[in-house]
Amino acid sequence: MRSDDCVFHNSDVARPHSRGMVDYEHTPVSVADKRAVVVGGTSGIGQAIALGFASEGADVVATSRSEEKVAETSDAIEARGAETTRVTCDVTDEESLAAARNAAVEALGGIDIVVASQGAISRETVLGIDDADWDFVTDVALDGVRRVTQAFAPALDEVGSIVNISSLAARLSMANLPAYAAAKGGVEAFTRAAAKELGPDVRVNAIAPGFVITPQNAETYAEGTEKRERIDDRAVLGRVAERDEIVGAAVYLASDASSYVTGEVITVDGGFADSAF
Repeated sequence: MRSDDCVFHNSDVARPHSRGMVDYEHTPVSVADKRAVVVGGTSGIGQAIALGFASEGADVVATSRSEEKVAETSDAIEARGAETTRVTCDVTDEESLAAARNAAVEALGGIDIVVASQGAISRETVLGIDDADWDFVTDVALDGVRRVTQAFAPALDEVGSIVNISSLAARLSMANLPAYAAAKGGVEAFTRAAAKELGPDVRVNAIAPGFVITPQNAETYAEGTEKRERIDDRAVLGRVAERDEIVGAAVYLASDASSYVTGEVITVDGGFADSAF
């Protein structure tokens, strides 16, 4: 039974003071029985989303440029009882994305969800960054989102869901990240534009994570470092996030529970952005 066949009726639960309540149907926040592709899904937040979807009952293809990482993540997906296939792709190469799409459709029987979680970063200053670094970051982080959308949107079944991964850097001033900030700002603008053009057949949303611990940045955000202390002091929740804490937002946006949500950017930052002091 697919998840869009599952509804929760408030009348199914006995409540002592339910007089006057109107019966309603609530679609569960679940990706059970969905078929997902997570581009950039073999490391960091993307890997957490891929494994989270698999744990929720979705079949998942997690892809990146690394055959080793694809194999490792695919093993973990299968260990959770989900179907997958092992395929690499490069978001700077349209033919590579098309091949990954075709492999996923063949393996899963179709695609319902696409997550664009690939990333690239350069820690150069506004005055110091050169064309090569700028082009590398924007080619992967911004143009890559466009290519993923163009490759996968026509293949999505029924009302498909695209979830792009943005960043607080799209809206907050952060030193030495001009290309990354520009790319992520572009991702949010592109998300809204794509939602407008692809609806109602495809919903397009984004997640803007705050500071999240991943294997790649564990030392940077380690307890006791100056950066960690500054983040903890400003964040309303007083800490950085674990990458698994981003998965819930992805599950919601990919699920039928968000059927009336498109063109939105959900911030998951522990209250960091809105806490000035």
